[in-house]
Amino acid sequence: MTKSNSIFVFYIFLSFLNLSLTRAASNSVYETFLQCLTNHTTNQTDNISNIVYTQTNPSYTSILRAYIRNARFNVSSAPKPLIIITPLQESHVQATIICSKQVGYQLKIRSGGHDYEGISYISDTQFFILDMFNFRSISVDIDQESAWVGAGATLGEVYYRIWEKSKVHGFPAGACPTVGVGGHFSGAGYGNMLRKYGLSVDNVVDAKIVDVQGRILDRKAMGEDLFWAIRGGGGASFGVILSYMIKLVTVPQTVTVFKIEKLIEAGGTDMAYKFQTVAPTTDNNLFMRMLLQPVTRNKTKTVRVTVRSLYLGDSNSLVSLLAKEYPELGLKKENCLEMSWIDSVLWWGNFDNGTNPDVLLDRDLDSSSFGKRKSDYVQKPIPISSLNLLWAKMIELGKPGLVFNAYGGRMNEIASTETPFPHRAGNLFKIQYSVNWDEPGAESDKNFISQIRSLYSFMTPFVSNNPRSAYLNYRDLDIGASQNGKDSFNQGKVYGEMYFKGNFDRLVKVKTMVDPNNFFRTEQSIPTLPSKI
Repeated sequence: MTKSNSIFVFYIFLSFLNLSLTRAASNSVYETFLQCLTNHTTNQTDNISNIVYTQTNPSYTSILRAYIRNARFNVSSAPKPLIIITPLQESHVQATIICSKQVGYQLKIRSGGHDYEGISYISDTQFFILDMFNFRSISVDIDQESAWVGAGATLGEVYYRIWEKSKVHGFPAGACPTVGVGGHFSGAGYGNMLRKYGLSVDNVVDAKIVDVQGRILDRKAMGEDLFWAIRGGGGASFGVILSYMIKLVTVPQTVTVFKIEKLIEAGGTDMAYKFQTVAPTTDNNLFMRMLLQPVTRNKTKTVRVTVRSLYLGDSNSLVSLLAKEYPELGLKKENCLEMSWIDSVLWWGNFDNGTNPDVLLDRDLDSSSFGKRKSDYVQKPIPISSLNLLWAKMIELGKPGLVFNAYGGRMNEIASTETPFPHRAGNLFKIQYSVNWDEPGAESDKNFISQIRSLYSFMTPFVSNNPRSAYLNYRDLDIGASQNGKDSFNQGKVYGEMYFKGNFDRLVKVKTMVDPNNFFRTEQSIPTLPSKI
């Protein structure tokens, strides 16, 4: 055997040895963790190993992929958890927290998997996933106009279960039916009734959480500080949310929706400009969303302006209202669709008219495209001259779009300190920057992410500043990340003040009080106060 061959064989041996040692260590962690889980679980009816998946388990990949909602992180190079735990009962969650601490592994918590940066299921350090998808119980009490909702339930399931019991009740939350309750509510949650009823968390009245000590706490037991924090400050910084109690809202028998599209050269610019002053100030029963998207028409690149709405009333009153306030829209009765509230949920979810509401129970597992999101808040209307520059920039970039979500109404009436979510009065609308693509690979990722960053940079003069605000549920690691080391407070303050403004300081105090050793941590979690050494 030649010297070069000997070296090659030696490296093969080292690689094999390293792999063997890694597997042995993993098996040791698994055995220790499993024994700990067994010791700390009550009411054992099945073998505890049935809810624990290691990387050698045949079902591991399907369990991991099921709730990955961004294909950027559904690739072989993405970090994978050593173990996935899929709890069936509360004591499983309690035991998982206690035992993860015992073996010294980071614990990521996933409910619906819609985190735009995937931080509920990836990490740069060795980690476990606590996957809450089995906690999907929904108990609706129409007499009390309330419901207990499991953190692993989806918004579609919540809407469906309310509709089963009442045709004149609903809940103000997001338009995407597969979003998980745990992340959506704990990050504030908004939808197309926010101008009438505020955010999801403005209608949360109780919760159950497992804290770092493994205790199950309701609102009374956790205290008002922690209850405040988990209604918009992100639950994964403070513990594991088991469920939320929500206050249902009333909806009319008939609601109205419409979608109006115009190109910028055919009235779209005037429609976009006027949106900025009408949408945040109109009747509180009306929510309008404006989408701006670069398109090609007749081989010419342009921008399409689309306005979508939900109106809690009939089409006659809506057409009359907007004829006065928003003639640039050109709304006519034939543009409107009257329907039940549950059918408007389906319409906003982009289902065909007449679709059975049963589709809201479909979790649409293991389906995702590549994507990136960013966010901003606008407090002064963007002038027409600047809109024209924006159109040119969007056409130049070619792919990213913008979504303007109108505020005002009830949002102006709730104090910025009432919940951790601070973006209330003074904000005309929130912007979501959005880009999706189908081409896999690092080059595609780099190209499209670069485009959306360029558009975000272009918008700097027109959006909030000091700090430039952002929305937690539109997770964006571009604005800062924490290594969760000795400088975590200063790192956390960068993104924390963008998400929470002045509420960041109170969140840090709550975090320090309930999780002083920072066990519950992510790349954008709330840090503890720096130690005074």
